[in-house]
Amino acid sequence: MFQIYLVEDDPWYGELLKHHLTLNPDYEVSLFTEAQQCLSQIHKKPDVVCIDYGLPDMDGNKLLKEILNRLPDLPVIVISGQEEIAVAVSLLKAGATDYIIKDEHAKDLLWRSIIKIRENSNLKKEVEHLKEQLEQKYTFENSIVGQSDALKKTFRQIEKAANSNINISITGETGTGKELVARAVHFNSERRKKPFIAVNMAAIPKELVESELFGHEKGAFTGAISQKQGKFEAANGGTLFLDEIGELDLNHQSKLLRVLQEREVVRIGSNKVIKFDARIITATHKNLADEVKAGNFREDLYYRIVGLPIELPPLRNRDKDVLILAKYFIDEYAKENKLKKAPIISNEAKDKLMKYNFPGNVRELKAIIDLACVMSDGVTLTDDDITFHTVKADELFTATEKTLREYNSDIISFFLNKYNNNVIEVAKKLDVGKSTIYNMIKSGEVGTNK
Repeated sequence: MFQIYLVEDDPWYGELLKHHLTLNPDYEVSLFTEAQQCLSQIHKKPDVVCIDYGLPDMDGNKLLKEILNRLPDLPVIVISGQEEIAVAVSLLKAGATDYIIKDEHAKDLLWRSIIKIRENSNLKKEVEHLKEQLEQKYTFENSIVGQSDALKKTFRQIEKAANSNINISITGETGTGKELVARAVHFNSERRKKPFIAVNMAAIPKELVESELFGHEKGAFTGAISQKQGKFEAANGGTLFLDEIGELDLNHQSKLLRVLQEREVVRIGSNKVIKFDARIITATHKNLADEVKAGNFREDLYYRIVGLPIELPPLRNRDKDVLILAKYFIDEYAKENKLKKAPIISNEAKDKLMKYNFPGNVRELKAIIDLACVMSDGVTLTDDDITFHTVKADELFTATEKTLREYNSDIISFFLNKYNNNVIEVAKKLDVGKSTIYNMIKSGEVGTNK
């Protein structure tokens, strides 16, 4: 039932409004003739209160203030014989939801106003329900699937991160789920009711970085046809996730550092300082410490954002999480495609998955499973249904005859592409000096995936 409190000192007029409203069987109307009677029952939290402006024991302004002091979000409709615009404006500024003049149209206007309030109330409840569902989705157990020891260590780090306001830096290969971890931290922290704003720094053209992060005023530059709020403002009170932070050039790193130090931004084309309060979570597939040593990343910015570091293990180091994730993605596919029953994985298919090293990590596994579900008979996923779309090293190096130096270049290019241009990682894998690889990149002897 939709609970309505009606405060009206004229018994006849009060009964008239009550009768009109109760024509809707979903409305339950409680009629009071004095303000104090209403206030004594306000703790029961009705859905809306309709008050007469001229009550004998308390005027409308005072009653409105008293109600909103106790229940700030409660909709209050004022019904009054006062036709002065100044009175209506004053009450609306004080927090009244609507102001209705007592005339022949009052009961119909009240009906419409309550319908609108109820629609807004239902919308708020739906939004709250969706928020609760979102929070449940991003509990540690639901958002990050797996039971390996490597992942349990990550869980412990995420839990520590969620229980504090420290900045967080997430590292890991492409496809390991860095944004998923950032969301899990946010939705398990005290900031979960506030916005989570994600920005992929690698996807923003260099000339638009400042506009995206800090916002701009109308006319600040060609194409700025309206005022725009930056991501820092949008994340106020919540979490700002800066993905692929290692792609930011030195000039923008300097500006980002100032914003993080001062906790304030200035929109392009404005002199107004805007304060913000947001937890900063960064992510990168690069080793930022090595990037600092190479002169590609500011050391002061590095120490500003590193906070609590969380390293995500690659899928190849997560043991039987591969099969747990495969089952999860199969169930997800079955649900999205409204299958009566999810396919099962044959033992041969399981063996095939376990022997593969997944250079694309969890993202690659999902793509493989989705395709396997399409190719299967709908009952069982066989090893023939599983296809790996990767270049085989033997095909790469034996397709043509080359010199040893050319083969060396091909090998280094292959591993640079595999490990997302992480020179330090490739140098370790191939047991060569990183300066050798840097020199070959500089001379153009090796190619990268950029």
